[in-house]
Amino acid sequence: MNTSLTTAPRPIEIVPSVLPADFARLGDECAALAEAGVDRIQWDVMDGVFVPNLTFGPDVIAACRPHASVMFEAHLMVVDPDPMLGAYVDAGCEMLIIHAESVTHLHRTLGRVAELGAQPAVAINPSTPIDAVAHVLDLVDMVLVMTVNPGFGGQAYIAAMEPKIAALRQLISQSGSAGASGAGIDIEVDGGISAETISGAAAAGANVLVSGSALYRYTEGLAHGVADLRCRAEAASRA
Repeated sequence: MNTSLTTAPRPIEIVPSVLPADFARLGDECAALAEAGVDRIQWDVMDGVFVPNLTFGPDVIAACRPHASVMFEAHLMVVDPDPMLGAYVDAGCEMLIIHAESVTHLHRTLGRVAELGAQPAVAINPSTPIDAVAHVLDLVDMVLVMTVNPGFGGQAYIAAMEPKIAALRQLISQSGSAGASGAGIDIEVDGGISAETISGAAAAGANVLVSGSALYRYTEGLAHGVADLRCRAEAASRA
């Protein structure tokens, strides 16, 4: 156990969701995001059951994989993700994010992700307490705190999640766990992250910040948006 990794500041990462992208040219969109300097790309996988929307299957992700060298993470907003884990790893996703609410045996599912050679991560919805992940911190490299209720892009940021983020960062520190890889545990936030909200999330302890609609709204372009969001988050995390 390397306790220094649980207390040291985690590097800020800016992660776009591809939900606002042009689905007719997703490969080019991924290439443009990578060129803009993002740290990874998130695929919001929705099944129309766990959340009221339907998005990407593994074949779509696999088709886009050659267009960008940055890490792909699959945010699996699906009922019973276990049968499809291998398909998303084979599609090129280096990290799989499992919703704690979507599985009966979370410990087993996260272990299976690791067995498949991907980085395991766990997500919790706004109403789910951090206790739901307290006993799997040693099995994950990241915990995602949803700052909207999942299912749609463009929703308003729930600022009431900031104390939850701070409590999770404290829980990770107190646990002494350096995560599945031994390199430390990131906290990701997803939902409503923009120039106006990113500082609050970063100040609370999040270091991986997902931005979708807001990033695509930067009139100066994606690279400017990524740089601006990164600058704001890094300043807030140091304050």
